[in-house]
Amino acid sequence: MSPLVLIGMSGGVDSSVAAWLLLERGYRVQGLFMSNWEEDESGYCTAAEDYQDARKVCAQLGIPLHKVNFASEYRDRVFQHFLEEYRAGRTPNPDVLCNREIKFGVCFDYARRLGADLIATGHYARVNTDPQPQLLRGIDTAKDQSYFLHAISGVALGRTLFPIGELSKPEVRRLAKQLALPTHDKKDSTGICFIGERPFEQFLATYLPAQPGEIRSPDGKVLGRHRGLMFYTLGQRHGLGIGGRRDEREEPWYVADKDLANNVLIVVQGHNHPALLQTELDAGELNWIAGAPPAQRFDCTAKVRYRQQDRACDVQMHADGTCSVVFAEPQRAITPGQYAVFYQDEVCLGGGVITSTRAGLRPANRAAYADIALSL
Repeated sequence: MSPLVLIGMSGGVDSSVAAWLLLERGYRVQGLFMSNWEEDESGYCTAAEDYQDARKVCAQLGIPLHKVNFASEYRDRVFQHFLEEYRAGRTPNPDVLCNREIKFGVCFDYARRLGADLIATGHYARVNTDPQPQLLRGIDTAKDQSYFLHAISGVALGRTLFPIGELSKPEVRRLAKQLALPTHDKKDSTGICFIGERPFEQFLATYLPAQPGEIRSPDGKVLGRHRGLMFYTLGQRHGLGIGGRRDEREEPWYVADKDLANNVLIVVQGHNHPALLQTELDAGELNWIAGAPPAQRFDCTAKVRYRQQDRACDVQMHADGTCSVVFAEPQRAITPGQYAVFYQDEVCLGGGVITSTRAGLRPANRAAYADIALSL
């Protein structure tokens, strides 16, 4: 008998095509729709619509669809951490935790209780299991989601299938249209799942009281007022409300730092202002897909945000399980609370949470850094 695969059905085009591909490859397939957030009456949550789309796809493909509510687990394992990070002035990425704790955590356990041999999702990524599980980038570099999957365990990865990892997004859309799947022209979901399309500040302010304060330049000059430090992230340009000052240059302002002790937002002018450029970071809460880093010190490439090209770096492991990372060239607005994710060619090694940054430079890079600063 062929293996039984439980595939997460989100109600989107990617999971719809992934389910069809599994059937084409001879697997026995069942769908699972996860509710990870209690619906409200705001009109921003699309879970009910998504479930109906998932149900229609599964009916067309002739596979059963299970529905399960993980809202309690999501609040405890993902949302509380999300709030704590914003309260501490950092900028979290809940999608990474959702994958680790929910989709490849409690859902993985649930699938085993249902008797599934494997789980599958519509992520743009690939798995190599010979000889040990490896997480590989998706073929479509514009849609590759390995960044969001770096924190899952090698055990879970070894029992996971990513059916669309070898396809591009246009190919997925084309297949869905040829198959007349009801999701073939459905818009991709964006943003954080539990916020939906509602204004982010409105949502966050319902859980964390805003504390307005001063916006200052690095030399202490007061430039305006901020709405609350939690509403800003490093490198942010829009929403500062301090443009067009007569006594300053006409260049845009950017968030460079947060002074939590004094509730002050520090801003600078110029997209590549030296205060926005860092070359070193520290990371903790590390997860290595192989169970351990390649070595105590190794060269690789790293992303410090999802939509970024890999950058060459040197990683130094520490006895406490944390690491320090030195980039070959300055990186812009590295943000504590986000993730540094490490790669060697197409293999995602793992990653961890950025805890601090520094502007320290290797001697060979100081001239390049100086050139950038002089060009401002």
